[in-house]
Amino acid sequence: MRLYLFTLLVTVFSGVSTKSPIFGPQEVSSIEGDTVSITCYYPDTSVNRHTRKYWCRQGASGMCTTLISSNGYLSKEYSGRANLINFPENSTFVINIEQLTQDDTGSYKCGLGTSNRGLSFNVSLEVSQVPELPSDTHVYTKEIGRNVTIECPFKRENAPSKKSLCKKTNQTCELVIDSTEKVNPSYIGRAELFMKGTDLTVFYVNIRHLMHNDAGLYVCQAGEGSSSDKKNVDLQVLEPEPELLYKDLRSSVTFECDLGREVANEAKYLCRMNKETCDVIINTLGKRDPAFEGRILITPKDDNGRFSVLITGLRKEDAGHYQCGAHSSGLPQEGWPIQTWQLFVNEESTIPNHRSVVRGVTGGSVAIVCPYNPKESSSLKYWCRWEGDGNGHCPVLVGTQAQVQEEYEGRLALFDQPGDGTYTVILNQLTTEDAGFYWCLTDGDSRWRTTIELQVAEATREPNLKVMPQNTTAVLGETFTVSCHYPCKFYSQEKYWCKWSNKGCHILPSHDEGARQSSMSCNQSSQLVSMTLNPVSKEDEGWYWCGVKQGQTYGETTAIYVAVEERTRGSSHVNPTDANARAKVAPEEEVVDSSISEKENKAIPNPGPFANEREIQNVGDQAQENRASGDAGSADGQSGSSSSKVLFSTLVPLGLVLAVGAIAVWVARVRHRKNVDRMSISSYRTDISMADFKNSRDLGGNDNMGASPDTQQTVIEGKDEIVTTTECTAEPEESKKAKRSSKEEADMAYSAFLLQSSTIAAQVHDGPQEA
Repeated sequence: MRLYLFTLLVTVFSGVSTKSPIFGPQEVSSIEGDTVSITCYYPDTSVNRHTRKYWCRQGASGMCTTLISSNGYLSKEYSGRANLINFPENSTFVINIEQLTQDDTGSYKCGLGTSNRGLSFNVSLEVSQVPELPSDTHVYTKEIGRNVTIECPFKRENAPSKKSLCKKTNQTCELVIDSTEKVNPSYIGRAELFMKGTDLTVFYVNIRHLMHNDAGLYVCQAGEGSSSDKKNVDLQVLEPEPELLYKDLRSSVTFECDLGREVANEAKYLCRMNKETCDVIINTLGKRDPAFEGRILITPKDDNGRFSVLITGLRKEDAGHYQCGAHSSGLPQEGWPIQTWQLFVNEESTIPNHRSVVRGVTGGSVAIVCPYNPKESSSLKYWCRWEGDGNGHCPVLVGTQAQVQEEYEGRLALFDQPGDGTYTVILNQLTTEDAGFYWCLTDGDSRWRTTIELQVAEATREPNLKVMPQNTTAVLGETFTVSCHYPCKFYSQEKYWCKWSNKGCHILPSHDEGARQSSMSCNQSSQLVSMTLNPVSKEDEGWYWCGVKQGQTYGETTAIYVAVEERTRGSSHVNPTDANARAKVAPEEEVVDSSISEKENKAIPNPGPFANEREIQNVGDQAQENRASGDAGSADGQSGSSSSKVLFSTLVPLGLVLAVGAIAVWVARVRHRKNVDRMSISSYRTDISMADFKNSRDLGGNDNMGASPDTQQTVIEGKDEIVTTTECTAEPEESKKAKRSSKEEADMAYSAFLLQSSTIAAQVHDGPQEA
């Protein structure tokens, strides 16, 4: 018993796992003499495109006899009336059969490879006999729910007579409508009799919302008795032929529905067949099946009743029969137009598996990977948010050529990886309002549309990535550094900083590439990665992201906004992480005062004890002029520049010092004149008064005692000789000695006189000397 159950389970599961990916119509109906075209679908692979395709008929023994194949084989019974065409670009092949007979009714297979062993799909073909109708019968063929207009001609003499349309039932003809406004209860609101223009030879009957029981033989009549005009009409009401849709697992499908202008203002819906009913999965009144939440949209296309329904993230249970329709209730109603599809979901999908649910926490981030057809690497990528309001909205939030929506500034970016078959969307600074469904789209292969559900929970711990400081301002022209701390579990992953814009997030280089480049460096021992802007420019203002990634796989991110401001008076905007900047935090006035003091010390000269009175007077006069100029500059505007402050602070002390020096020299000269009246010079036995020397020039001295000891030229009055004299420079340390007594000053004057007299005498005796 256990062995039997095991064998049964193996058989069942093997049947499920080996489900054929070939797909075609399950049932095909036609009538004798007509033509049918049967389309079969196969997976889009290189092998399948080139392998043998066939059409075979199943016998009672289970064997399938090939009737036609893509290798050129054609059986006798199909000779001259059938062909098989392969369309590798669409992954389909079509079997066309003409001149159908009832003998063509049976079970068939369309498949790939070898008959009875390859992949195949079962098709049932039914060929009906042409119904026997009167020779003058006109046939109208319409789908259920559509409208039909029956044309009824008559002779002009019956123009004044009553017109009518009746339906044959057994041996009677039951009235549908006549020109006296009598209407069968089954046709009230659906049937209308009218004439066009001035044509008095034709009347028309329009029947709307055709039903199955509307099919049959009708008779148009104008007039009464044997002179009446009659015409037979055969109305065939058919179920709409289902359109085949072959889609891969995890791909998307679009149902294009065109129901006609007559239902343009009615509510639209899409339903899925379930045995005898059709369950609505979405309509324009807001109804939506929970199984399709976040992955279905219904979108009206125009005012002519056309609309589309898009389903993404197909699952194997989505396969089946679907109908679209229109009715004021948003539900299927008999007699209203419908369109039908048969959807096949190929489980051997080329679309890679991806996460359908992504979870994040408030304040954190998520990186969502979106697949696209690798053959379309240059296609445009988009990311939109699904809105389940029944109006078919999925507004684009970001794209490769679409700017980020304003409400997502600094939070959202799309990273395209050409050739990889995927692109990544990163959303950070998450809030609970971000929870919902999002779609990955491209402008290329629509099958690759996918949906992602984002779930956001309240954060219960500190984020993995943390930027310090959180609120920061960079100073224009200075160096700015910000650090991103990360845990040790990210040690082996690549860390990066990027500059966000509404066109993406440009990853910053890891080393200086120029004088004005942003750079980053990582200190693994402290688990932080730092970004430096040097110098800061106005363009550096904005959002910056710190993140981690492994190859092309992006991980967590965190964001910070950096403001850029100019340094103002008293400003202390510095980067808290910069030790040098912290040392600069001080009132601006202290910096200015220190600079002024330094300039004053350099500007005040030391006149020394031998500066002559004329020089002191000139410097003093200049100091007075500078003080006057400085005072005027200050008076012109109390808010003058710092340069005028420096000039004023320098000249005032200089003038005071020079004035004091001038007074000291004058006092010394007065005391010298009082204490030395006469001097006795024994070598010449001559009394010389110091008053006889008008100035030191008569003694061969030099007024400018501060000059260099170069040879000076002096002209002696009353003589033509040129005398060469030499001046000795005083020792610098003399300036530091105490003031000499009157005796010392007299001795110095006497020594100078002796030296000068000796030199003059030698020059007179020897004759003129060259200078």
